[in-house]
Amino acid sequence: MKQHIVLRSIKLADYLLQTRQTVREAAKQFGYSKSTVHKDVAERLADIDLEKFHQVKEVLEFNLSERHIRGGTATKEKYRILRV
Repeated sequence: MKQHIVLRSIKLADYLLQTRQTVREAAKQFGYSKSTVHKDVAERLADIDLEKFHQVKEVLEFNLSERHIRGGTATKEKYRILRV
């Protein structure tokens, strides 16, 4: 694997572990696509640093488990703004 991909994967993983942000938010922060961020931390990281991969996987699973709540909150806020 190319060195810049390895470094990018580690940088993204560290960011997700420190902030516990979503893949979408990490993509915005670093200027990569969501697909790139997800592939780096969900697939490539396992070959680079297995321990860090398992830690990031926990963050991703937590974010996935709360996705329906965030979506509902965003929809509620959208319609609250439209009513005003």
